[in-house]
Amino acid sequence: MIVHAIHQKAKETTKQMAELSIDPDYLRRLVVKVRSFMGKEETDLPDDGSNPIDDEVPLGALQDEEDDLSREEVVEEIQGLTPRQQAELVALMWLGRGDGEPEEWNELLARAIERREVPTENYLLDHPLLAENWLDGMERLGLGGLVADAD
Repeated sequence: MIVHAIHQKAKETTKQMAELSIDPDYLRRLVVKVRSFMGKEETDLPDDGSNPIDDEVPLGALQDEEDDLSREEVVEEIQGLTPRQQAELVALMWLGRGDGEPEEWNELLARAIERREVPTENYLLDHPLLAENWLDGMERLGLGGLVADAD
């Protein structure tokens, strides 16, 4: 019981230190969108001699296609955020990959604002583990993962 109270107090303290202006539910949706295209590969049509009817996965299911707007949608979403919110996405990625601690959130955020040299969407989408880093960062801040915590 005491351990649970200490854990709960630590979560509350972390939440107070890390005030995100981005809604955690919005972040969860963004994670899902990023995952939808990060796992894809360039279109490749090898002549492997297989019969598409016998293949379990439809040809092109995990391949980028010209009409696939997933990446473009995420780019537009990130561009539509305020500069602070964009910096929060960068700081959250850094936190999730272990470049800082939840107690250092304000410093991570300040560093993200100061170090912006390329468009944020380019910087973020160049990291193949972006979605997982965001989720890890959310968990470290006590915001839960893809499914919001009930407490």
